[in-house]
Amino acid sequence: MLLPITLTLAAACALLNMWLAARCARIRIADKALHGDGGNSLLAKRMRAHANFTEYVPMTLILFGLVELAVGASAWLWGAALVFALARIAHGFGMDADKPTVWRASGAMLTWLVMVGLALVALYIAYGATREVPAPPAMAMMR
Repeated sequence: MLLPITLTLAAACALLNMWLAARCARIRIADKALHGDGGNSLLAKRMRAHANFTEYVPMTLILFGLVELAVGASAWLWGAALVFALARIAHGFGMDADKPTVWRASGAMLTWLVMVGLALVALYIAYGATREVPAPPAMAMMR
């Protein structure tokens, strides 16, 4: 089964991951910082933004894929994917600042909201939805 929402979001996240990595690489090359942040505070912030991305995106992509597999593509799931991608961009920009910013805060909060929302939907699908589960094809042939 094709999962257009999850595939689109995964592609967007792969490109965002490369964008975050390139932002670090530019500073690393300019400062000749091969390991760690080399004492550059902007590099430290950008490394943390990249690490934060890798902490939240995999689990959220798994949730998107499983929910989409269970209920199919829908407008609300497309909307959640768009919000998630925009949240990760906002967070990446917001992490450059020395003080808390609306970009960082909104990026983090929207990321959490989408992740928790998908987790609740997944739990509802698994335990709260009342529907008849069809027998596997092998079992149906035994009748």
